[in-house]
Amino acid sequence: MTKMATREAYGKALVEFGKDPKVVVLDADLSKSTFTVLFQKEYPDRHFNMGIAEANMMSTAAGMATCGKIVFASTFAIFAAERALEPVRNSICYPNLNVKVCATHAGISVGEDGASHQCVEDLSIMRAIPNMRVISPCDAASTRMVIREIMNTPGPFYVRLGRLSVEGVYGEYGDEIDFRIGKANTIRQGNDITIIATGLMVQQSIAAAELLKEKGIDARVIDMHTIKPIDAEAIEKASAETGAIVTVEEHNILGGLGGAVAEVLAETRPCVMKRVGMNDVFGKSGKPEELLKKFGLTATNIAAAAEQTLAKKK
Repeated sequence: MTKMATREAYGKALVEFGKDPKVVVLDADLSKSTFTVLFQKEYPDRHFNMGIAEANMMSTAAGMATCGKIVFASTFAIFAAERALEPVRNSICYPNLNVKVCATHAGISVGEDGASHQCVEDLSIMRAIPNMRVISPCDAASTRMVIREIMNTPGPFYVRLGRLSVEGVYGEYGDEIDFRIGKANTIRQGNDITIIATGLMVQQSIAAAELLKEKGIDARVIDMHTIKPIDAEAIEKASAETGAIVTVEEHNILGGLGGAVAEVLAETRPCVMKRVGMNDVFGKSGKPEELLKKFGLTATNIAAAAEQTLAKKK
């Protein structure tokens, strides 16, 4: 299967599902990088380049939503989640408007752009805002499903997308998958330990499960594509049936997927748990694959974390 970045899948999904004249797309002078240029070519009268003015773009998106539009606003994650945070909070989420903030170039896999552009805080920021729902798809097919669903679901969304091309998990289109917002997908069954991952860490977790299998460890792998609302039922079930959980994210371990899962476990069914992610540090400039290795976000690292967690379970 051909690799594809989730940002590219996003642009293609906008074209596929954006026939409704109520759909409009805003971009902050990065349409080639975010792939909204594909929508611009197909529907030029419904694509708006807002220039390098991300906060203004979010306020404009809010205004358009009050007029009945289904608004997609895109830029890099570092700008969408941090530079434009105040209008996202006050102009979009507070009045609960129909704006989809689809942010590309998230995480350290941005690569050579370095720490200033490697957003590793956005999941924690966005899930703390009332009314905002947060989704992090792992491949092209799931990105397609996400865009289809949020286009038909009123209210604010934050969708985290990547620059790096990734292997497919759900096939080419994903139509055979029962994709629902707020419901995790179990990619692989297992009884010894559960690996809960999001974004491109799903692929690494599947590879980690294969490494663990060679050692006789049966690992369950869950794609927690929706960070908020989190699928508490899937987390509780994993705790009850495997008794050990490892979370994996290309994000700070503080406040993101790991934090969300820990909150559920602490209040419902505690078990031994380990968070794999950025250990409260900034990224560095380098090739994406080298950075993932440097910061411990590979299948080998995940497998090792699983073994450490299992040792505590015993």
